[in-house]
Amino acid sequence: MPKNLIVDPSNVRSASTITAPEIPVNQYRPNFAAELDKYGKQGLIDILHDMIAVRQFETMLNSIKTTGAWNGVEYNHRGPAHLSIGQESAVVGQASQLDPEDFLFGSHRSHGEILAKCFSAARKLDPAQVEDIMKTFLDGETLAFAEQVGYDSAADLTENFILYGTVAETFARKAGFNRGLGGSMHAFFAPFGSMPNNAIVGGSADIATGSALFKLINRKSGIVIANIGDASMGCGPVWEAMAMASMDQYRSLWNDGVNGNPPIWFNFFNNFYGMGGQTSGETMGYDILARVGMGVNPEAMHAERVDGLNPLAVADAVTRKRQLLVEGRGPVLTDTITYRFSGHSPSDASSYRTREEVELWEQHDGLKNYAAYLVENGVLSQGEVDDLQAKFDERLTKVIAIATKDEVSSPRVGMDFIESVMYSNGNVEAFDDRTPELKQPLEENARVKSLAAKVRTATDANGKPVSKAKAYSYRDALFEAVAHRFATDPTLAAWGEENRDWGGAFAVYRGLTELLPYHRLFNSPISEAAIIGAGVGYALSGGRAIVELMYCDFLGRAGDEIFNQAAKWQSMSAGLLKMPLVMRVSVGSKYGAQHSQDWAALVAHMPGLKVYYPSTPYDAKGMMNLALRGTDPVVFFESQLLYDKAEEFVADGVPTGYYEVPEGEPVVRREGTDLTVAVIGPTLYRVMEAADLLQEKYGISTEVIDLRFVAPLNLDPIVESVKKTGRLVLTSDAVDRGSFLHTVASQIQTLAFDHLDAPVTVVGSRNAITPAAELEKEFFPQPEWLLDAIHERVLPLKGHVPTTNQTDAEIARRSRQGL
Repeated sequence: MPKNLIVDPSNVRSASTITAPEIPVNQYRPNFAAELDKYGKQGLIDILHDMIAVRQFETMLNSIKTTGAWNGVEYNHRGPAHLSIGQESAVVGQASQLDPEDFLFGSHRSHGEILAKCFSAARKLDPAQVEDIMKTFLDGETLAFAEQVGYDSAADLTENFILYGTVAETFARKAGFNRGLGGSMHAFFAPFGSMPNNAIVGGSADIATGSALFKLINRKSGIVIANIGDASMGCGPVWEAMAMASMDQYRSLWNDGVNGNPPIWFNFFNNFYGMGGQTSGETMGYDILARVGMGVNPEAMHAERVDGLNPLAVADAVTRKRQLLVEGRGPVLTDTITYRFSGHSPSDASSYRTREEVELWEQHDGLKNYAAYLVENGVLSQGEVDDLQAKFDERLTKVIAIATKDEVSSPRVGMDFIESVMYSNGNVEAFDDRTPELKQPLEENARVKSLAAKVRTATDANGKPVSKAKAYSYRDALFEAVAHRFATDPTLAAWGEENRDWGGAFAVYRGLTELLPYHRLFNSPISEAAIIGAGVGYALSGGRAIVELMYCDFLGRAGDEIFNQAAKWQSMSAGLLKMPLVMRVSVGSKYGAQHSQDWAALVAHMPGLKVYYPSTPYDAKGMMNLALRGTDPVVFFESQLLYDKAEEFVADGVPTGYYEVPEGEPVVRREGTDLTVAVIGPTLYRVMEAADLLQEKYGISTEVIDLRFVAPLNLDPIVESVKKTGRLVLTSDAVDRGSFLHTVASQIQTLAFDHLDAPVTVVGSRNAITPAAELEKEFFPQPEWLLDAIHERVLPLKGHVPTTNQTDAEIARRSRQGL
């Protein structure tokens, strides 16, 4: 909501027509003299070498997968093999013109992209730099195996290194590029600009957009390409990524030293099939994929159909489009036509297409035709072409002979190692030593000044409640932590819906507009997948991001990005990547069924995510400080019921200085001896009411524990409390069925069974839609629910008359009804 951009009705209501730029289709015309002058003889040969390498690598993998052997080397590969035989021209032509600092994100069909990008980067880097990369990567472990292959030059050794790292990763070997944890569909080698390859169709689009944002915001050189398939045109996150990359604000509002669109290129390797669905004629309606650029921005995304069967046509496109991106004139879309002669995978019999069609395309085989082109023009003889292939086959055979033998190559990693890389558990003050860019000194910010005058406790010195206007609140605590990190880490950037001039949907960011330039805090489209996905790409590229989903209910719109991307890339990279990403998620109330749900259980179920849920201003600040200094992905839940809350539990109030809450540690809010109630989220305050009632009416001393954390969570304090009280009730505003609290209940019942005098009881919200605000007391746990549940299931309360049905029979009834 920028205040300085006026939507003028006299303009938008005026009559006109829309014209679109012409989109070139296969316009490249071979000119050997010009090509020889541009690429040089060796450059043309290098392209052929890399195409042969990709073809033979894929042929090897197909043979091993289907017959169990290749060139006499036997191996039983149990993993996947999504092949791109026939697409070599497209990947090699592209990589040949990219610089080492250019980032390439690919798909599940990406062996060729890894090899081509790494070969190209290695040729362009200083040999001493390449040597240093190989020696230091995994402490030289991969290089040691590359040296066993045999080599006559540094270039040979580098090729051995690239091949062994890729083969070993494909076959899940410890010295693979990602210690075998990425495997065939996720392998990458970031030092050469080969970035994570994504098994989710279109999954690279929004991640690559975030990587391009990182380059733009932090003024890093290079461009970013998302190589995705034609079938990904049906994926919502791809469209969201293109929208986010095309926002007008990059040119109209970003004017504090950063201007122009992120250098992101959406390259669709168009082989005309998405598995067995034919995108051309069956599952899509665009006719020519490049056409879709016209629907995104006035430049039609500089869209073009490129002949991907000619590597020099692709190389030419890279040269032209790269310049546009460097100038900030992106994003770019290319429809790079190609064809896979192989099936989707070795198990694919290609029953959805005819043999005649495949044979037609084989006549246009880019590898054969390019080799013939070089022979025709005297660059190589046919014998020299054959020698290139024979030499590479010999090298690859030696590589797989080493990589497939347990007694020779490194064994696979075990679960102990996998567990060790699920989180990085780092603490980094700043990811760059630049001075953070601010529009004003932090101490001069109006909100910072106003907070200095606020009372940091819920009651004053006389014990009277502090007015809402004067009390330091939960939202103030979040602001203070976020502002501190913005003034500390120059890479920190924030985006989401209504983040800027509005001050955030719930006023947490009020004051940041005056503090930060646009490129550090900006509004995004209503594109939850792109919001989170861009955060993933930004973080794994070397920066820190804090992104926001306005309501917890929108987690589903960003499900893949949270569950498959943010949660997994640290572990799939074998700990080589860091994910300093904080995802703020607001849990609603009063807004009904689609805006008032606590879905903490969903993220709790996903390995690799840290999940925080503070209930007090003290914890909100300390836990946000912790999240924003860490190096792991954190889903940070904030209840809308709490934004106005003042600090009720810490006697001295919320400190003005920096502090952190110990990660994973619950806190005792009230000590007791007869009963333990553990709670998460805003239900804490209703639990405190219930504890008062239990003491006053029934003489029950209740110990109240605020979990604060979902993952990680130290269960020891709960166990110790149960040893004392013998009884445990758990409660939160999440619906009862599938609640994370049932996991806690099961664990405590296992760890403290001998100390329990009653079954562990969970009291959650009803298994129904969240009703309108007027009915919420019928839905969310209330103090009387807790008393009734304790009376019926845990500890009979003398003289208590239940007002709700919390019996065992009611539990069984609801389960039968699915309620």
